[in-house]
Amino acid sequence: MSILHNLFFFIVAIGVLVTFHEFGHYWVARKAGVKVLRFSIGFGRPLIRWNRTTRQGDDVEYVIAAIPLGGYVKMLDEREGDVSAAEKNRAFNNQSVTKRIAIVFAGPAFNFILAIALYWVVFMLGTNVDRPFVGEPDTGSLAENAGFESKDEILSVGGNSIRSWNEFRLEILDQGLDGGKLDIRVAADDGAEYDRILDLGDIHLLEAEGDIFKQIGFKQWWPDLPTEIGGVVEDSAAEKAGLQKGDTVIRVNGEAVEQWALLVEKIRKSPGRAMQFTILRDAEEITITVIPQSRKSKDGETGVIGAYQHIPEELRSLLVTRIEYTAFDALPKAVNKTWDMSTLTLRVLWKMVSGEASLSNISGPITIATYAGVTASIGLISFFSFLAVISVSLGVLNLLPVPMLDGGHLLYYLIEILKGSPVSEAFELRGQQVGIALLAILMSVAIFNDIQRLVQ
Repeated sequence: MSILHNLFFFIVAIGVLVTFHEFGHYWVARKAGVKVLRFSIGFGRPLIRWNRTTRQGDDVEYVIAAIPLGGYVKMLDEREGDVSAAEKNRAFNNQSVTKRIAIVFAGPAFNFILAIALYWVVFMLGTNVDRPFVGEPDTGSLAENAGFESKDEILSVGGNSIRSWNEFRLEILDQGLDGGKLDIRVAADDGAEYDRILDLGDIHLLEAEGDIFKQIGFKQWWPDLPTEIGGVVEDSAAEKAGLQKGDTVIRVNGEAVEQWALLVEKIRKSPGRAMQFTILRDAEEITITVIPQSRKSKDGETGVIGAYQHIPEELRSLLVTRIEYTAFDALPKAVNKTWDMSTLTLRVLWKMVSGEASLSNISGPITIATYAGVTASIGLISFFSFLAVISVSLGVLNLLPVPMLDGGHLLYYLIEILKGSPVSEAFELRGQQVGIALLAILMSVAIFNDIQRLVQ
């Protein structure tokens, strides 16, 4: 996937999220009677600018700037310039503390509203998901100790219904973030239902790097299938070598291969090295040379060829299910989903602050751009889900009581309510300096993590 592809959808994603956030400030400010001077998406040199006169007669400048990593709404304010006597009542700093709180809070609030709208669309349109079948647990793992068996289908975690593998992963993280015991109901391969108790003890799931399911010993169940090619990726090693849909790989370098997992293992171990594939095509054996492309991972160099497995339709119906709701049912689901993601984000952030979660969980612009490109390639529903998650994160982060963020301003207004007067300019300036330092540290950690992921 090209860098330009990822960059394009990253800009689209950030543009949508920032526009909604700043529109919240803009809309509530105008409703509160505050004069808005400029609405900017992005920072730095303006690329596009235009003016529009509102119904109140205000001349507002709209700007799309060069650096698409934020935005701002500039309002009339005596702290930033001279204000005529006729317009003093429309300056932001002269508004009641209640109005100022409403204007500042509106930005994050609109991010939550956007997330609800996106989840609502996702739930209405529906999506195909992997059913939550558990594979053979790792020997000696927490999953094995809990009695999980191959092909157990997860029905619920702590009483919450589970319908997909991703829901299972999220519920384990949500309910198991602080350790303890989780009651997991499963339907076993024999059709009977059982309760399995997963004892996490005092484990902190995000304290170590890597997949939390590997720490527990869970893996997704996948049936053993023959080595029939279901299709090849455009411009991949498989396509260049001449592999086609319907080919069955029967030998690799003269050794028989009967299962897809064995074929994948051999490919992964041969990055950049020529491999002789003997395939069966139209009842005829053909030998072709395939050179796996090299891909970096935490385990070193691994090989990939860009071919995917053929899955019979009857098996696909077992492994995959569709989740969709009516417009009426989808709305409360969207609200609950936004709330759950918001509280989980806060809990994870607190774990990081308290040292119970690794800072490697923080992602920066490079990782976000990659996910933007990947989800956009999968489809509109996947991209909408990605936007909803990032919108929730943006809303939560902006409410943190950190100077320079909306939450920092809300903290100042809370102090103003308690002491009966605004905080001093010196106090606010010192807060801005602290806020800039904290944000610089956070961004440095995020970019460092991004670089680490690229290297790996």
